Amino acid sequence: MFKYVELCVDMRKGRFAKDGLIQYRIICQQVNVSSLEEVIKHFMHLSTEKAEQARSQAQALEEALDVDDLEADKRPEDLMLSYVSGEKGKDRSDRELVTPWFKFLWETYRTVLEILRNNSKLEALYAMTAHRAFQFCKQYKRTTEFRRLCEIIRNHLANLNKYRDQRDRPDLSAPESLQLYLDTRFEQLKIATELELWQEAFRSVEDIHGLMCMVKKTPKPSLMTVYYVKLTEIFWKSSSHLYHAYAWFKLFLLQKSFNKNLGQKDLQLIASSVVLAALSVPPHDRTHGASHLELEHEKERNLRMANLIGFNLETKPDSREVLSRSSLLAELASKGVMSCVSQEVKDIYYLLENEFLPSDLALKVLPLLNKISKLGGKFTFASSVPEVQFSQYVPALEKLATLRLLQQVSNVYQSMKIENLAGMIPFFDFSVVEKISVDAVKQKFLSMKVDHMKNVVIFCKTSLEADGLRDHLASFAEQLNKARQMICPPDRKQSKLGALLPTLSEVVAKEHKRLLARKSIIEKRKEEQERQLLEKEREEESKRLRLLKIDEEAEQRRLATEIEQRKIQRLQREKEERDREEAEALRLEAEKRLKRKGKKPVIEGGQISRESLMQLTLVEQVRERQEMEKKLQKLAKTMDHLERAKREEAAPLIDAAYQQRLVEERVLHEREQQLEVELSRQRHAGDLNEKERLSRMMGNKEIYQERVVSHRQAEFNRLQRDRLDRISKILLSRKQEREKMRKLKYYLKVEEEKRQKLREEEEAREREEAERKKKEQAERQAKLDEIAEKQKQRLREIEEKAEREKREALLGRPAEPALRPYEPPVRPVDPGTAAPAAAAAAPAPGKYVPKFRRGGGETAGAPPPEADRWGNSGSRPDGDRWDRNSSSFGSGGGSRSSSTWSSSRMRDRT
Repeated sequence: MFKYVELCVDMRKGRFAKDGLIQYRIICQQVNVSSLEEVIKHFMHLSTEKAEQARSQAQALEEALDVDDLEADKRPEDLMLSYVSGEKGKDRSDRELVTPWFKFLWETYRTVLEILRNNSKLEALYAMTAHRAFQFCKQYKRTTEFRRLCEIIRNHLANLNKYRDQRDRPDLSAPESLQLYLDTRFEQLKIATELELWQEAFRSVEDIHGLMCMVKKTPKPSLMTVYYVKLTEIFWKSSSHLYHAYAWFKLFLLQKSFNKNLGQKDLQLIASSVVLAALSVPPHDRTHGASHLELEHEKERNLRMANLIGFNLETKPDSREVLSRSSLLAELASKGVMSCVSQEVKDIYYLLENEFLPSDLALKVLPLLNKISKLGGKFTFASSVPEVQFSQYVPALEKLATLRLLQQVSNVYQSMKIENLAGMIPFFDFSVVEKISVDAVKQKFLSMKVDHMKNVVIFCKTSLEADGLRDHLASFAEQLNKARQMICPPDRKQSKLGALLPTLSEVVAKEHKRLLARKSIIEKRKEEQERQLLEKEREEESKRLRLLKIDEEAEQRRLATEIEQRKIQRLQREKEERDREEAEALRLEAEKRLKRKGKKPVIEGGQISRESLMQLTLVEQVRERQEMEKKLQKLAKTMDHLERAKREEAAPLIDAAYQQRLVEERVLHEREQQLEVELSRQRHAGDLNEKERLSRMMGNKEIYQERVVSHRQAEFNRLQRDRLDRISKILLSRKQEREKMRKLKYYLKVEEEKRQKLREEEEAREREEAERKKKEQAERQAKLDEIAEKQKQRLREIEEKAEREKREALLGRPAEPALRPYEPPVRPVDPGTAAPAAAAAAPAPGKYVPKFRRGGGETAGAPPPEADRWGNSGSRPDGDRWDRNSSSFGSGGGSRSSSTWSSSRMRDRT
């Protein structure tokens, strides 16, 4: 097998090596498994050695090629290949030397893992092969092969659990087997983090957790330390700050519980890491306002992460309440983590979580962050753990300080200038602060608006019963009450009831708190009792199942024992029957053989025993074998003599035949050489004659050559001139085309400017026309309003005058009509006679009446003055007629004249 493996490695035949190893495993699995182990080790050693040799040869070749002039010792074919391929020397050497052997080494690892995957006797070799494959991937940065290797090992474990009835299946419940598998997974986790394959590292963590769930055992604390440290790195790279903090917290509890040699420096370092990681968790809930499907997905994810972090195999009722920032900070306070941290971390914790400093919170946090960024170190209890630096938490802490300051400022102010707010936050520019606040508002952590036009920030309150405002006002009232008591102390002579009232509220509050605490204790006790009952029921159920399983196993063992006994009895009967048949056959054969030789068999009890038959047969066989050996020796001696005689007779004949053949071959060689010389002379003479015959054509050949060359030169010159003419025409046409396009663009531009100018003039003219029409409409409306107002004023004066005259008439004083200056006063007329005359003389409304028809009788000689165009009338001699004419004129004539004037003006305007 060593020679077979060496041949496979030299020829790089991995498939043949795999087939041979599988056959050899079938041969020596149950007999000598250590031989298979040695062969596999030898196979891997040869493959690794060949790969290293190829790598060293490639490096030596690269160093040898490091010269100034690469063209000195190269052939033209090599130069042409280098120009065409474009490969460098190292790439080509790697492709030709290193890559094939690395592929073969990788195939070797896969072959060995495939052969040893279900072999319980070679688990250590399987683990060693996996470790060497991991180191191969790490040394040569083979990320793709590392992912395939992890998938191969994962499939091997899955098949191991799927097919439990295999013959040589490893038992994972055994401590040695479990430790080997855990070491392999932890090595896989380390290499994945070193190669920065974080997704594969997380899958490795899930593999470790699945292995623990399978065997229900917790690994060693040293391995758990590496597990939690790698979890912190994975969660930090994936920006899962909450799970990162929980992983640090579990690491702290693990070290504090199991590591008795933990120093004060390491304890302080890990405790500070826990607190800073917890503070780095965003204070607002990312799932606020999410859909039901997203909430269920987040719940399932939290449950999965809780199981990974705590190795808790039971399903939690609500993992969202278990994994949260508030619950983590409460656990830190209850577990005594704050007493172990450094002073800077403790100060920044109280500033960000307990203090209310809306104006200078960020300014007080800034020097603490500068100190924290310089802290850190390496753990002494775990050499495989990388160095921890607190500077990675500084950006998250700056963001948390910004959110706390915005939250506290929103409880105090309603609005604030952007410059003032930006001056209070020295960590970021205001653009970054705005992005942080947008995220917080989206998650309902803050309520604020940014008005860039007014350059202010507005803090909105959804209601007056907000928690922050209520607490702030309550604290403000308490401070004012204390100040009032200091300024105006209460009287000493107070009633007992008044003295008891303040303490009564405190007593009620204390009693309420005590009742709440008692209620919570009772609920915890109930939950603990229910948990204990469930645990007891689970233990009883597991005990019952265990006993049932033991009974079933005992029954199966009993049945297997009975089946084995029946099988043994059946084989025993078959063996006895077969022995009896063989004895009978031997007896018959012995009787025949003894009868042929004239002897009688020895009979015991009338029948030959099986032992005597076996003894007789053995003696007969020995004697026959001796006789046969004597015959063979005699025959061999005879054959030797005969062969020696033949060779002695043939020796001189062979020598004579050899000498004769030498003579014949010498003569043949001389004849062929002479013939070759003659042929060479004839060919040389023919060549000379041919040369002499062709030499006379040399002049014609040169003339023809010169004619062909001159013809081709003329053709070349013509083609060149045509080409230059064509190029010049193309250039000229392109120039003309460019000139034409330039003119066209200029013309289009000018036309566009003209159209734009005309459009603007048209728009200006339309605006002026619209403004002019609007102005004329306003003037016309103003004139119409003025005319209407004058008409209303005249109507009011007429109505007042009529009312006054009517009142005077009722009082018994006759009204005297207003007389014009140039007319004499008119006699008063009897009302009884004046009324009919006035009625007869009153014109119809809206009808023109001439002067000679306006009055009758005594009043005909004194007609009233004619009304003016606008409805203004002078003094009327008769009060009743004045009233009627005025009313008719106001109702008909005045309105008609105004409407006529308005319509005529509208027609003129149109």
